[in-house]
Amino acid sequence: MLSSKGCPKHCILMCVLLISGKSKEAEIKRINKELANIRSKFKGDKALDGYSKKKYVCKLLFIFLLGHDIDFGHMEAVNLLSSNRYTEKQIGYLFISVLVNSNSELIRLINNAIKNDLASRNPTFMGLALHCIANVGSREMAEAFAGEIPKILVAGDTMDSVKQSAALCLLRLYRTSPDLVPMGDWTSRVVHLLNDQHLGVVTAATSLITTLAQKNPEEFKTSVSLAVSRLSRIVTSASTDLQDYTYYFVPAPWLSVKLLRLLQCYPPPEDPAVRGRLTECLETILNKAQEPPKSKKVQHSNAKNAVLFEAISLIIHHDSEPNLLVRACNQLGQFLQHRETNLRYLALESMCTLASSEFSHEAVKTHIETVINALKTERDVSVRQRAVDLLYAMCDRSNAQQIVAEMLNYLETADYSIREEIVLKVAILAEKYAVDYTWYVDTILNLIRIAGDYVSEEVWYRVIQIVINRDDVQGYAAKTVFEALQAPACHENLVKVGGYILGEFGNLIAGDPRSSPLIQFNLLHSKFHLCSVPTRALLLSTYIKFVNLFPEIKTTIQDVLRSDSQLKNADVELQQRAVEYLRLSTIASTDILATVLEEMPPFPERESSILAKLKKKKGPGTVTDLEEIKKERSSDMNGSAEPTSVNASAVSTPSPSADLLGLGAAPLTNSAPPPSSSGSLLVDVFSDSASAVAPLAPGSDDNFEKKYNNFRFCSRRMFIFYGNKTSTQFLNFTPTVICSDDLHFLKQFLCLNLQTKPVDPTVDGGAQVQQVVNIECVSDFMEAPILNIQFRYGGTFQNLSVKLPITLNKFFQPTEMSSQDFFQRWKQLSNPKQEVQNIFKAKHPMDAEITKAKIIGFGSALLEEVDPNPANFVGAGIIHTKTTQIGCLLRLEPNLQAQMYRLTLRTSKEAVSQRLCELLSEQF
Repeated sequence: MLSSKGCPKHCILMCVLLISGKSKEAEIKRINKELANIRSKFKGDKALDGYSKKKYVCKLLFIFLLGHDIDFGHMEAVNLLSSNRYTEKQIGYLFISVLVNSNSELIRLINNAIKNDLASRNPTFMGLALHCIANVGSREMAEAFAGEIPKILVAGDTMDSVKQSAALCLLRLYRTSPDLVPMGDWTSRVVHLLNDQHLGVVTAATSLITTLAQKNPEEFKTSVSLAVSRLSRIVTSASTDLQDYTYYFVPAPWLSVKLLRLLQCYPPPEDPAVRGRLTECLETILNKAQEPPKSKKVQHSNAKNAVLFEAISLIIHHDSEPNLLVRACNQLGQFLQHRETNLRYLALESMCTLASSEFSHEAVKTHIETVINALKTERDVSVRQRAVDLLYAMCDRSNAQQIVAEMLNYLETADYSIREEIVLKVAILAEKYAVDYTWYVDTILNLIRIAGDYVSEEVWYRVIQIVINRDDVQGYAAKTVFEALQAPACHENLVKVGGYILGEFGNLIAGDPRSSPLIQFNLLHSKFHLCSVPTRALLLSTYIKFVNLFPEIKTTIQDVLRSDSQLKNADVELQQRAVEYLRLSTIASTDILATVLEEMPPFPERESSILAKLKKKKGPGTVTDLEEIKKERSSDMNGSAEPTSVNASAVSTPSPSADLLGLGAAPLTNSAPPPSSSGSLLVDVFSDSASAVAPLAPGSDDNFEKKYNNFRFCSRRMFIFYGNKTSTQFLNFTPTVICSDDLHFLKQFLCLNLQTKPVDPTVDGGAQVQQVVNIECVSDFMEAPILNIQFRYGGTFQNLSVKLPITLNKFFQPTEMSSQDFFQRWKQLSNPKQEVQNIFKAKHPMDAEITKAKIIGFGSALLEEVDPNPANFVGAGIIHTKTTQIGCLLRLEPNLQAQMYRLTLRTSKEAVSQRLCELLSEQF
């Protein structure tokens, strides 16, 4: 802070005049006048003395802080750094810290001045220089001084105030440029600063050591014993012993917090003496929390609780002292009903972690009623969310039904921002602790009824996996979903679950006249027109399953499939599905139908997809007890994250939801294991030999699935609208789609097969006509087709041409894969001709979320937590053409400092790599 004593009188007078100005215009007028005067003084023939430079630089600084641009005076500020007067040097450093850019041409001069001040051994000048380095904190500063500052920090003749500044300055440089701060002999010497007599030096050194120890724990492990020793002295001292560092009767609270945080970088001390001393410290802190407050001031309780919560965090981190863990739990339990909202929040958050410890789990469970009451009565939504987290963490087989019931009750009135998370947690708990699987089915269906909009695909995928994998619950599930579907209003997710389960196990309840095959079909079909396209696709798959389960209603189902609303549906997926299913039901024999449409096999055992989604949503550090969940989960309830394994009877499907019917992945023979993930699909694409696909049924030569997938991914439909905004007719209106020469190969075949529907040759004034273009990608192509429009307007012939937005990436199929699979495929595409790289300047702001959206919009899957550098983006996908499939991997590396990108594309075809790289580079 610049004191009024060091500020020139002229500057103070100008500040007073500006503050007392009558209007904004008067202020601007006064500032412009002052800027003109200062500029003339700097450019004048007469040399300015140090006081005058300081005065004018100070005025410029004040004008800048008022929000006005300053484009001169920088050199004069640098000149002030060479002054031997403190006030002049202070103003110079202040101006540089605020106005000089790290890329400025003056950085070299500034660095030279700073080096002189650091070498002067004048503590005042050294402090100003260190403050400037820390405030600017640029990479250039780090390169110049990262090796010098540690020497100042550990030098024996350095004053305490300079040591403080040096420690904090080094901490700033390490945070901005960790690669430039060298580890060396000074690291062992800086640890001994924890024994320094000056607590300010100890506080600054603790902050520095904590940050360094997080990345280099071995270098600083000797700090543990010193930190325990210093903490013990603080905790056992009276408030009068540390008068200069006592805050409202709490001795050195901020240093205590920093020391406790440093100890959390390491496991419990191995030395019994150090460990015993640390245990005594923690017990003393817990004991002091029970003592009556020494002051009613809120500052006293805040400081006291800050030390207490950090001590509890250390107890939880060590997780080795049962007595301390139980005491910490009891202390937190007292805060659950505290009048301070922040204390209730912190108590719930800490107890979430305590609940995962085997020593304190039972102690946490004793507070279940208090937590449930907080869930019902708490006003703050963030506290309610922590209460949900704690209920989830404390749940076990003894209280699972109570906790799930309370969560479901709360879900009806829960804040919209946390509903999806509650749904995931209820689904996980119901699955993990289900003793009676009928209760699990009831819970999930109730979950869909209460919060259907927040039930993700993973949740209803999971219930279907479990029903398929457990024979004892299939009949009950079919009966329950049939009854649930009879409600007048059903959520679409319930229709999906009902369609799938009835399609597989509807025969188990068909003996009851109230749920006869025809009634089941009519019930599902009554929901058909209310559903989205993916759900309708799933229901059509259910209908074809009914043909096999209930031959008596085959004619009824064929009539539905044969109707114009299906065969002429505007959606190509539904139309294709209706045509194929109708044909299949007509020409296939009973034996073939039974084979093709047989019951789905059990899903392979894998980690719950719901758990994976919750882990991704909340982060691995906040989803409690994940490892225990994995261990305790019943093996006969496991399934895949996205069920794609199918039997030999698979047909086809357009969406992940319909894949549950086993109609969406490549059909398999008994000798071939099912594909485990989309990553395996990518392997086949990258391999030189085409993977063999099993026939549709024994004795059939038609590769139905392969043909369908080719059609599905290499075909697109475009709707073009032509509008006449004039009052005069367009005559002889003829739009034509033209493929350039580049869209041909071998002089005979088109790379794109375009079919256009003719439009009316006359477009009336104010009218609009539509043209449908069906596009089939035969082979990879480079240039987009051109739309040529010819018509007569007012007797004049008009001819317009425009490129259509039909590019190679429009035929992408996003492909999910793990980090290991990604880099394995990446190495497989190591041929130089298969890789194209482009380094380019960013044309738009480099925002991470916008970048993710652009990569997803480009067509590939965005693979998160795959690249070791979290700032990079990687994606994977498959380009589908009629003749081949081309696997594609991409990696985008942003450089925020340089405002540049490096984009790397690897595909199995050089031309495709080049084209995709060009198209994606244009997006950034």
